[in-house]
Amino acid sequence: MTDDLNAPLGVDSQQETKRRLPALPLLPIAAGVVGALILGIAGAIAFIHNPLGGEPRVVTAIAMPPPRTAEPVTQPAAPAAPATAPTEAPDGNTINIIDGMSGTARAVRVAPAAPEASSGLDPRLGERTPLGVLPRVASDGSKPREVYARTFRLPAGADANAPRIAILIGGLGISQQSTGEAISKLPGAVSLAFAPYASDLERIVARARAEGHEAFLQIPMEPMDYPENDPGPKTLLTTLSVERNTERLHWSMARFQGYAGLVNYMGAKFTASESAVAPILREANRRGLMMVDDGTSARSLIPQIATGLQQPVVRGDVHLDRVPTPTEVDAQLTRLEARARERGFALGVGSALPVTIDRVARWARTLENRGFVLVPVSNGVARRQPSG
Repeated sequence: MTDDLNAPLGVDSQQETKRRLPALPLLPIAAGVVGALILGIAGAIAFIHNPLGGEPRVVTAIAMPPPRTAEPVTQPAAPAAPATAPTEAPDGNTINIIDGMSGTARAVRVAPAAPEASSGLDPRLGERTPLGVLPRVASDGSKPREVYARTFRLPAGADANAPRIAILIGGLGISQQSTGEAISKLPGAVSLAFAPYASDLERIVARARAEGHEAFLQIPMEPMDYPENDPGPKTLLTTLSVERNTERLHWSMARFQGYAGLVNYMGAKFTASESAVAPILREANRRGLMMVDDGTSARSLIPQIATGLQQPVVRGDVHLDRVPTPTEVDAQLTRLEARARERGFALGVGSALPVTIDRVARWARTLENRGFVLVPVSNGVARRQPSG
């Protein structure tokens, strides 16, 4: 009894507890752990070797288009219009065709199209050059200034001795809207001058001529304050050689066909230099073209030199829209009438401004009632001097 009381508290209880715990099945547990490890390794291997392992997938068939084969590039005489619009390159004989899929461009050189009979162009009056078709005198002596001059007939009942007035509107082709309005709103007797920089000039000029307008080509020439005031690319300059200026002249000449003559665009400095302007007039005369001096420079030598060459020439008498307001344009048209009564003929020169087109169109409707006859520019030249 004494020994039991002196024994440490809880020793018998711990021994009793050990005797009551059941023995664990160690072998089956170990086997289960090993099996789980084997399955885990096998699954990992399967997912590692499958890049899409564990990802949801949908399998479908994709129909691939057949490979495109390159088609040979040809240049037929009348090629069909491409699906993508071509753009003209600077030399005028090459177009850049843009591939709409790849975005790449390829240059294709094309020969100038032969004039068609329906266009009103005379193929005898064109000379093919690397720059394009230039005007020329035909083998039978026919000249562009004669063939492309607008045929004029005196209106029925009009006085043959009535004073005549010609109007030349320049700057056509740059603004599509102004050009269209000038062609459609102005009477056919009003002559139109086109700048060489617009695109699609052949079509535009053909439309103007179909509406009865006589066509002229404006040649950019050096002003006094060049280059602060720049007429544009290919301007004729006093500092260039005759050969360089002639090349620039030919570039402008080749922009379209069907014009009766040339008109200076700016050029106060160039037209005052005989050494610069005389070769240009000789070349124009050699190619059967008349000359129009727009009258903006009192120092211009164009009338004197052309007369010496026996080249038809006319000079502008009144600048219609130096101040482009309706009141001022109307005032200049009144001055033009007075000049025509005094001399029998007068030439008014204006720009393709909306106000000018509108006021000239209104003025022309009642001109005959006031005793005047509206004539194309070439008719005024014929009255002032015989064709050379």
